[in-house]
Amino acid sequence: MKTQGPNGTYDGLPGDRALRSRVLHEAARIFSAAGYGRIETPAFEDTDLFVRGVGASSDIVRKEMYTFEDKGGRSMTLKPEGTAPVVRAYVQHGMHKLPQPVKLWYYERMYRFERPQAGRFREHYQLGAEAIGSGDPALDVELIMMMSDLYLRLEVPDVRLRLSSMGCPRCRPDYMERLQDYLSGVMEDLCRDCRERARLNPLRVFDCKNQGCLALLADAPLLVDHLCGECLDDFVAVKGYLDLLGRSYQVDGTLVRGFDYYTRTTFEYECTRLGAQKGIGGGGRYDRLVAEIGGPDTPAVGFGTGLERIIMALESSGVQEEAPGIEVFFAVLDERARPAAVQVIHELRRLGVATDMDYAGRKLKCQMKQADRLGAGRVVIIGEDEMARGVATVRDMDTGAQEEVPLDALKEHLAG
Repeated sequence: MKTQGPNGTYDGLPGDRALRSRVLHEAARIFSAAGYGRIETPAFEDTDLFVRGVGASSDIVRKEMYTFEDKGGRSMTLKPEGTAPVVRAYVQHGMHKLPQPVKLWYYERMYRFERPQAGRFREHYQLGAEAIGSGDPALDVELIMMMSDLYLRLEVPDVRLRLSSMGCPRCRPDYMERLQDYLSGVMEDLCRDCRERARLNPLRVFDCKNQGCLALLADAPLLVDHLCGECLDDFVAVKGYLDLLGRSYQVDGTLVRGFDYYTRTTFEYECTRLGAQKGIGGGGRYDRLVAEIGGPDTPAVGFGTGLERIIMALESSGVQEEAPGIEVFFAVLDERARPAAVQVIHELRRLGVATDMDYAGRKLKCQMKQADRLGAGRVVIIGEDEMARGVATVRDMDTGAQEEVPLDALKEHLAG
């Protein structure tokens, strides 16, 4: 997918659009079938929304946000993720008064300042879904399975599910003490980023990709092994539903995701075809986020999946989606016929027939090549001879068969 524009942003080239449209179409079908309605949020929000929601200690807030001051002196940020803006809209528009859970999905651009590389753009598209207003673990599984169904329907290859739990405010404090005690013994050998993470939020050390740090953390205590009774029951229920539905998974206690708002269930889908950046999408439960940004105490769960990574995974297995071609191409060789051709072309387009013509004054041979490149099924040839007899020659590009059609019957013939 050669669509990287300036400064690591995304250029949506025409040849890439067909596959992207297919992904979006399948996602919309799956989400709507589960009762999710589409929501759109602004490209930028108050910076404080992400500081409170995503977390001041997260790498996104500390290193990756595009933040600016507007003319009113307010600090604004291009949204780096989709959940906090959706929750802000839920609170602002009083959606807690609607029947719960409120189910929403989105397809929007996200912005993060990071080193551009395969699968990572500073501007990228994300598909996401949020279910706000219920703590039922069956809802967690609904979101997990919607992602699974999307990847399955698109035939994304080599996908696996990692699953964990981030616990809750009751079980985290004791675990954090255990983790801090462990980290104090290896602190000097951790990378600079991990030492900073250990100071701000020790759980973030598990986000590190440094092989040396990973080796040092191999024996670190994991939160999933120190859950309180309620969190453990919740995690067992999630696994039970996944087993019931036949969705395989790997329990991985090092999966902490990148945002501070997660509680209990966390999950991530990986695609090994993507190499080092193999995470293709993920999410989890965030039962405290609604209250943290000013709403009522409300449980919620959601996910996000990067569109570019889905497409990269599909392309790695040779999947292509051909853009719709032109159905009819007009090869006009007599300028006297051009007005009549233009009129028929626009009438056919209004009827939904994809139609084009030559605008470069090419000779017939070159026009036929152009028609072939555009995928035209039929070519209408109007030259001096045809004009003299008031007809057009219609050629079937598959069979080579030709027939003459009166000019005044051409629209009906081609639209039939």
